[in-house]
Amino acid sequence: MVLLKIVTFILAVVIGCGGVIALLYAMNGLVNQLPNKTRLTLAKRPRYGNGHATRTHFVAWVYLAPALALLTAYLILPTLNTIYISFLDKRSQNFVGLDNYIFAFTNPTMLIAFRNNVLWLVLVTGFSVALGLIIAVLVDRVRYELVAKSIIFMPMAISFVGASVIWRFIYAFRPAGSEQIGLLNGIITSLGFEPVGWLVERSINNYALIVIMIWLQTGFCLILLSAAIKGIPKDIIEAARIDGASEWQIFWKITIPMIRGTIAVVVTTVVIAVLKVFDIVWVMTGGNQNTEVIASRMIKEMFNYRNFGRGSAIAVILLLVIIPVMISNIRRFREQENSR
Repeated sequence: MVLLKIVTFILAVVIGCGGVIALLYAMNGLVNQLPNKTRLTLAKRPRYGNGHATRTHFVAWVYLAPALALLTAYLILPTLNTIYISFLDKRSQNFVGLDNYIFAFTNPTMLIAFRNNVLWLVLVTGFSVALGLIIAVLVDRVRYELVAKSIIFMPMAISFVGASVIWRFIYAFRPAGSEQIGLLNGIITSLGFEPVGWLVERSINNYALIVIMIWLQTGFCLILLSAAIKGIPKDIIEAARIDGASEWQIFWKITIPMIRGTIAVVVTTVVIAVLKVFDIVWVMTGGNQNTEVIASRMIKEMFNYRNFGRGSAIAVILLLVIIPVMISNIRRFREQENSR
């Protein structure tokens, strides 16, 4: 059995890599067989007026064609189909118009999901970026910077499901008088207090879940913001210090303005991750006890209740919320590219 798995792995690597290389050579050969006049006609006007640039431009689109075809087949067409299904009934048989969207914006459980998602957006994004920025500034001045960054970034190597399993043991709750296996309740009871049901107390369970996401995202923010801080010219910092600027003034007047673009990219990236959050909620609470979020409700409507119309409508709403954030990120990347 082990030998079979090893052979399968080797064949997958060889066939996969070899197939991609063969595809690239085949496409390049196909382009080379085309008359130069055809290539000039098919390609867009090049940035630089010469035939080589035009050919290169056209070849680039040929290389992108397989990826675009796969994106169309597995992303664009399913998205269009989801939008279509969102206007149909539970079994995707009859047209119901906007009924599924009306349900999404009026159902009490959905309203709780929207509220929780806003809470996640504000707290996770705010704390993750703020902590990442503060830690990036602080570790930039210590000798064991790499060790500190590695430890803080380590949670990023864990999947959301794996992190949720770890934190289930941290939040584990047993009734008062029983032996506590959860780390937090073990500490609390050792101090003489009653154990806390972190995942069942509705006043705190959402915050307990949000802490997990902050723990995961802070390392990501730290690495990107630290790289941006290191890109600030040292002579600017030294000139500010010579002029009598305090470290606080340097932070607000120099560091923040010079890495504003990176901060914006980090914020929008974390926002997208938070909007799609599902694993943590599903593993920890299953969306019960008022911890429902948009993605978990979508899964329940689609697969638990088999209501394809409502599930598709919720998916479309989630997509419409994410698209502006993605467009903002793309524009930011283009602005940074054009400014170079």
